[in-house]
Amino acid sequence: MAAEEPQAKKLKLEEKELSQNALFGMGNPLLDICAVVDKDLLDKYGLKPNDQILAEEKHKELFEEIVRKFKVEYHAGGSTQNSVKIAQWMIQQPHKVSTFLGCIGTDKFGGILKKKAEEAHVDAYYYEQSEEPTGTCAACITDDNRSLVANLAAANCYKKEKHLDLEENWKLVEKAKVFYIAGFFLTVSPESILKVAKHASEHNKVFSLNLSAPFISQFFKEPMMKVMPYVDILFGNETEAATFAREQGFETEDIEEIAKKTQSLPKVNKKRQRIVVFTQGKDGTVVTSGNEVTISPVLDIDQSEIVDTNGAGDAFVGGFLSQLVYDRPLEECIRAGHYSANVIIRRAGCTFPEKPDFH
Repeated sequence: MAAEEPQAKKLKLEEKELSQNALFGMGNPLLDICAVVDKDLLDKYGLKPNDQILAEEKHKELFEEIVRKFKVEYHAGGSTQNSVKIAQWMIQQPHKVSTFLGCIGTDKFGGILKKKAEEAHVDAYYYEQSEEPTGTCAACITDDNRSLVANLAAANCYKKEKHLDLEENWKLVEKAKVFYIAGFFLTVSPESILKVAKHASEHNKVFSLNLSAPFISQFFKEPMMKVMPYVDILFGNETEAATFAREQGFETEDIEEIAKKTQSLPKVNKKRQRIVVFTQGKDGTVVTSGNEVTISPVLDIDQSEIVDTNGAGDAFVGGFLSQLVYDRPLEECIRAGHYSANVIIRRAGCTFPEKPDFH
């Protein structure tokens, strides 16, 4: 046993070194309006059971109808905000290791988001404006599927020069060592993403991005591919990976091949080989590590214990990032991702128990 002890001490020392604002996230802060709905509602608004889209004119009524007809729950959401919140939950101490930037309205929903960020011990710096209301996302749940319709509103008003460029906010970028931005933010402020990505690359910090949704690879291909050379870790699920491959002309539907081809796309910071991580729901997670592609099995769960898969992908990333800020091995990051996703799908919304049970 004696030989083991120094190792334990080293870990304890390592735990202490985590500083506030080490993890930086920027994205669309949304209030999730979650409800278990019926197929009729999906059909009425032309929604696929498992998808994420931006609200159009025809979806305006959807938000009111859900609140009127179904039992709704409100949760602080937005993909990036969910992930940094879960990373903070996994880390526990110190508080405010996770930083989040995004735009909200000066309204009741904005107030809820501020309160929820505070409760989750996330250091949130919101750009507040009064022209647009705080963004919302309707999460329409049927069986173990979820169809997300995001009405960005205020989230769409984020301005680099009015917020990110301010000295007190840019200081947060300089303090951080790991960056995470969901692809959804490419629709809002690609110039903010690029500025952060270039900073990470120049200072050999870790910049990670998520494919987020098929429509991002399809309709926001140009801004996405401008950022891609700076991406050290790319996350996505199997559907997003397939769409990305089609759009990039990879000419393969094999997810391992897609991961390899994505890994070898041009990259600016040669000190870090790109890591590609594709989750596949209940199937194993595809990971490129070095020149290998591995598949890591997810934790078993009984179908009857799954309450809501909304937020599973965000939770996976949050768990992954919680170990990445400690500079732990890739296997540990994946294991933590699987753990937190497994916790989140047993609960409604992207919520979690008081403390994690991850060792």
